[in-house]
Amino acid sequence: MSKTVITFGTFDVFHVGHLRILQRARSFGDRLVVGVSTDALNENKKGRAPVYSQEERREIVAALSCVDETFLEESLELKGAYIQRYGAAILVMGDDWEGRFDALSELCEVRYLPRTPAISTTEVIEKIRV
Repeated sequence: MSKTVITFGTFDVFHVGHLRILQRARSFGDRLVVGVSTDALNENKKGRAPVYSQEERREIVAALSCVDETFLEESLELKGAYIQRYGAAILVMGDDWEGRFDALSELCEVRYLPRTPAISTTEVIEKIRV
């Protein structure tokens, strides 16, 4: 029986940190489902519009060999519903969310992975602006 892993993110200005966390997430199961934050959710979460549209970001993530399926994540509060919809056995999030989704351990295993040091979308955008 296959084990589905689910994760979520904005994945704007896609970089090696994004790739590495998705590859590590996939290593915990046979199938990786990725929720890509909608433009509206990103603006709510981060206070700014993403550089790339939700459809462009979803297309980039869907093209990765480690990703089996993508969908648009509309709300942080719907994570439990997404876990159930996709039959996920494991939720993987970056450690910047440590503890935030522990309550979901009633639905599946919850793992927080360390982010790739010294790289973030915000830092990439700032570097480009200079």
